[in-house]
Amino acid sequence: MSVPPLSSVCVFCGSRFGSDPEARDIAVRLGESLARLGITLVYGGGGVGLMGLVANAALAGGGRVVGIIPDFLLQREAGHPALSKTIVVRNMHERKLQMFERSEAFVVLPGGIGTLEELFEVLSWRTLGLHTKPIVIIDQGGYWAPLAILLRSIVDRGFAEASHLDHLAFIQDLDQLLPTIAAMPRSAGLEKRLDRV
Repeated sequence: MSVPPLSSVCVFCGSRFGSDPEARDIAVRLGESLARLGITLVYGGGGVGLMGLVANAALAGGGRVVGIIPDFLLQREAGHPALSKTIVVRNMHERKLQMFERSEAFVVLPGGIGTLEELFEVLSWRTLGLHTKPIVIIDQGGYWAPLAILLRSIVDRGFAEASHLDHLAFIQDLDQLLPTIAAMPRSAGLEKRLDRV
């Protein structure tokens, strides 16, 4: 079965630049790539950090960028002023739901606590069979290597199925992104096993 071309991708990433300059480079390259491919960037609507870089690069390349941001963050002047479309929501829960509903896949760049929260929400929904959208982590500079170890430990210690690790992929280079998304399973997978007491 062939995979239809992507029309939108949600990117989770930091509102800061981080300490590794390569993180900035991968954010810019991702934004440029999405624009070149005609894929709409969906993200958290910020004009700061890696979020701002990926959005600016996509816009500069003529791409469509949809930002979803809670009103309290707009009040802190963290919103991007020049997106193709800005959707203002009431809270973080609505933000994540809107990002989920408007995207066909998820890409994770380096980020902090908020990025982890966004990733784990869509990963949790995936393990529950609520969606079959690909989740790809770009492990730039080994930033996410500790997360890969943690996820493997969760499986090894009996708190998740080994098949749950098939729901996301770690890649090292941006060139691997589209082939990885195309190769990822689109089935719901095994039903989550529960230990009855």
